[in-house]
Amino acid sequence: MPLDIPSVTQTEEERLAELGITQTLDRSMSGRQNFAVSFTIISILSGCLTMYGFGMNTGGPALIMWGWVLVGLMTLFVGLAMAEVCSSYPTSAGLYFWAHKLAPQKSAPAWAWFTGWFNTLGQVAVTAGIDFGAASFLNAYLNLQFGYAATPAHTMTLFGVILLLHAVVNTFRVRVVGFFNTVSVWWHLIGVVVIVGALLVIPTRHQSPGFVFTEFVNNTGWGSAVYVALIGLLMAQYTFTGYDASAHMTEETKNASVEGPKGIVRSIVVSWVAGFVLLFGLTFAIQSYTGALKSSTGVPPAQIFMDALGASTGKLMLLVIIGAQLFCGMASVTANSRMIYAFSRDGALPFSSVWHKLHPGTRTPTNAVWLAAGGAFLLGLPYLFNTTAYAAVTSIATIGLYIAYVVPTLLRLRQGQNFKRGPWHLGRWSKPVGLIAVTWVVIITVLFMLPQLSPVTIETFNYAPVTVGVVLLFAGTWWLVSARKWFLNPHHPRNTPPQAQTPDRAASPSP
Repeated sequence: MPLDIPSVTQTEEERLAELGITQTLDRSMSGRQNFAVSFTIISILSGCLTMYGFGMNTGGPALIMWGWVLVGLMTLFVGLAMAEVCSSYPTSAGLYFWAHKLAPQKSAPAWAWFTGWFNTLGQVAVTAGIDFGAASFLNAYLNLQFGYAATPAHTMTLFGVILLLHAVVNTFRVRVVGFFNTVSVWWHLIGVVVIVGALLVIPTRHQSPGFVFTEFVNNTGWGSAVYVALIGLLMAQYTFTGYDASAHMTEETKNASVEGPKGIVRSIVVSWVAGFVLLFGLTFAIQSYTGALKSSTGVPPAQIFMDALGASTGKLMLLVIIGAQLFCGMASVTANSRMIYAFSRDGALPFSSVWHKLHPGTRTPTNAVWLAAGGAFLLGLPYLFNTTAYAAVTSIATIGLYIAYVVPTLLRLRQGQNFKRGPWHLGRWSKPVGLIAVTWVVIITVLFMLPQLSPVTIETFNYAPVTVGVVLLFAGTWWLVSARKWFLNPHHPRNTPPQAQTPDRAASPSP
């Protein structure tokens, strides 16, 4: 797909000023580091493996492998459409700002408001999903090594500790986070090679290719294989989330109008290829399918490693995965906090004046970092009484983010030739790519709201629709009662005029 990428003649600071935003964040990230943030948050060693047990029950190997291929392709369309818009509006506000600039003038604030709320919900849920997955794998390792049982209370304790660690790391300068993200890329890529190599070489017995690519398993209680196959796509689609981080980091990235879009697309492509290799290696090495699902560790991949590689090597592989998950969670808190910072900069969150403050020494949104971590912890609490809570969190993350991802694409399609392209764009492929992206997101939004297990009880209920509904009700009520009068309205007395702003408060741009 040919892309037209002319040279950039306008500085990023000038482009921000043109958009009504003052440069305040530390612009020191390279394009490679921008890519690393999104690649780290997608984290095939996190998403693929923490949801692997879900995939084993909901479609089995056939859905794990072919679902990954299909979802990866569809995600690439979504990412390409998003990248094109990112090139035009390289700001940390990201998706809701894009919606505001692309929507009709009268309805632009409403489009931005609800896009921002979906994005915020999705970001918090992704952080929760990633760090909860890390806690589950860490609990599995501690169980194997020290007998620390894999109970909900233990997992929640580890979940809180990991979130605390990631919040602390993100209080430092963005250069520190950028360095860790660069290390993370190599950790993930080398980790996949090491894990897959061990799974191919060490076991004396492997599954047949027919098992890996055609074996269908349904342990959901639902009778329809088609229904199970469709909801089984969640494993892959949840993994392919978080690449909007490249957009949220553009105010801290050099040559952002080109490097931001490239970061989005590259992170998807590299994850797609590496993830397929990882899933093949893991599925190929399964020794006991039932044994893995009933593992006392609570984490099927841990049991697969133990069965195929032996205790010592299996534990070593677990440590490689846990390291990748910790990198992933750190990057997720980074991106999440930038979204919270930007959204609160426009007054869209309760107590916004608190969340958009920058630390005077590090120039990082420290308060937003702690809100991101705290919100993620609250979202994971239902795990204490709901066995499907993790799958629900991943559904919330996927639904929230993908609605926010595709709204700017829909509005860009409505603009047609009036859309002002950035230096990175799709040319004549823009419309077909956008249409495919919008259609796919509509499909998965419906799918991941549906019940995942039968019969539906308090323990198996998919609370994703309830959570999304509550957030939508809150945001909608606030919009009708108050926000519609002042949100992104520079003429309202609530908003400080641009000439009187403090450095950490950007102008609310008019459509």
